[in-house]
Amino acid sequence: MTEAIINLETVNPIEFFGINNNKFDLLKRRFPLLKILSRGSQIKLSGQPDEVAAAQIKINQVIKYLERNGHLSENYFSKILGDDEQQELLPDDSANSDILVFGPNGKVIKAKTQNQKLMAAVSEKNDIIFAIGPAGTGKTYTAVALAVRALKNKAVRKIILTRPAVEAGESLGFLPGDLKEKIDPYLRPLYDALDDMIPTDKLSYYMTNRTIEIAPLAYMRGRTLDNSFIILDEAQNATDLQLKMFLTRIGPSAKAIITGDLTQIDLPKNQKSGLVKATRILRNVDGIAHVELDEADVVRHRLVKQIIRAYDKEHEREEDLRKHKEEKEL
Repeated sequence: MTEAIINLETVNPIEFFGINNNKFDLLKRRFPLLKILSRGSQIKLSGQPDEVAAAQIKINQVIKYLERNGHLSENYFSKILGDDEQQELLPDDSANSDILVFGPNGKVIKAKTQNQKLMAAVSEKNDIIFAIGPAGTGKTYTAVALAVRALKNKAVRKIILTRPAVEAGESLGFLPGDLKEKIDPYLRPLYDALDDMIPTDKLSYYMTNRTIEIAPLAYMRGRTLDNSFIILDEAQNATDLQLKMFLTRIGPSAKAIITGDLTQIDLPKNQKSGLVKATRILRNVDGIAHVELDEADVVRHRLVKQIIRAYDKEHEREEDLRKHKEEKEL
């Protein structure tokens, strides 16, 4: 007699068990010699070793399919249980190579542009990534998707998302509410990305038990962030000391993505962005990758590309005027 326990933490249990346990009943009919019990997000198998092993293979095939697709029909569930050729039923990896994660109701989160795909590729081989580019290029969204994928695949134990609490010169002290209510608006883009990728009830659970933590950059001081996927968003608004502090928090089993837009620095005029210096001095460090996104990566409204292009041209014009003025003064 052998026993085995299979965890369903990486998939939606309703998708696995089916409405009124229809799919679970199919599983029990497929293996009538086994005692199969469900306990929350776990399945317990009891029976002869060969039967338990066969059931484990089929259940893991179903889990793998759900992890990739988010939804599995009752008919296809039955096919997987009855077919010994896994490769015929599971999606081809090469066809889904751009898929980062599956969100609620089977929503597919993909790397849509070349540089987003590059972010996904370099994250496999590097522990720290700098992703620099203008608004709308998907750098934050892609980073969050990579973090959620790592959590679902159990490559990390938690996700930590952080931003400097600096926006367009506004002061937190003048905002209404308690500290959380003051800070949440600055972290809203991170919440929005997570809402797209994790079911509401599960996200609430992750936030409650601190599997997913969202906090201002100042809260990172003095900590060691290990076994985590850490994202520092809007890093152009971090000072040199803040960015150094963040980078030196990273533990030996952690990954980090630092995103920023060097054209939207909201720091006071007497403070310099630490992101400029960090990308320069860490350019050739092994294990640190740099991805530069541009207008070709914009996935928002079609006019956003034109807006970015117009601002870039104006910036170049202003730089030329400034240099010309300096030359005349000399």
